[in-house]
Amino acid sequence: MLDLDSYLRRIGYKGPRGATLETLRSLHALHPRAIPFENLDTLRGVPVRLDLDSLQRKLVHGRRGGYCFEQNTLFRHVLEALGFHVTVLAARVVWERPQAEPRARTHMLLLVELGPNDLHLCDVGFGGLTLTAPLRFLDLDVAQPTPHEHFRVSSRDGYFEVAADIGDEWKPLYRFSLEPQLPVDIELLNHYVVSHADSPMLGRLVAARAAPDRRFALGNGMLKVYRLDGESEERGIRTVVELRDVLKSTFGIDVPAGAESDAALARVLRD
Repeated sequence: MLDLDSYLRRIGYKGPRGATLETLRSLHALHPRAIPFENLDTLRGVPVRLDLDSLQRKLVHGRRGGYCFEQNTLFRHVLEALGFHVTVLAARVVWERPQAEPRARTHMLLLVELGPNDLHLCDVGFGGLTLTAPLRFLDLDVAQPTPHEHFRVSSRDGYFEVAADIGDEWKPLYRFSLEPQLPVDIELLNHYVVSHADSPMLGRLVAARAAPDRRFALGNGMLKVYRLDGESEERGIRTVVELRDVLKSTFGIDVPAGAESDAALARVLRD
């Protein structure tokens, strides 16, 4: 059973619990601030489970984060508990990929219906460009502001595309159809992500978190900070102790203790 009170405390939400656009926007803004994107478990070779008890134990009570399947599955449970009608969708990630390169569906997002012709895309698990507000799905080709970047939804040859305005250039993030995904579909996609040699979640440490005025992004031993005013900075990390400290202080991640975790962190610092 969902421990809704603990989740809302975790993200710092104290507002109304009705299934309204105001509630949806507030939850969507707060979730990526409190629950970071991270892939420590796949890096350590630990199974990633999507059942509700495992998600709550890790992301809510364990002060950890997760990647898209974990983040958006938990968010779906929360939204449904509050009375929202949610459809699970799957997407092909095209961010920083050749446009013609075929991609498997390795991303999960949510379509929330507030009423007839009142549809909103929600996604609290896309790493350094995680949405911090729902997008109006039917407002196609319109720049939509969020607390961070502008995003837009477009229709392209039978599928839909989400793009972000990065440096005055629209860059596509992922493409998807409206075919609903069942839990068994997501389990299969998750299995690919945690086990296939081509998975972006294996062999590289990734962490991201949105703050009110900036974004934090970690790739192996490089920490980057992107401020909303356009300024950015980066810092190299050289030791496991320093990396653990950054994961805790910057991303709020309680890194599991032990030699297994230290070995995984040391490995990415050498890459």
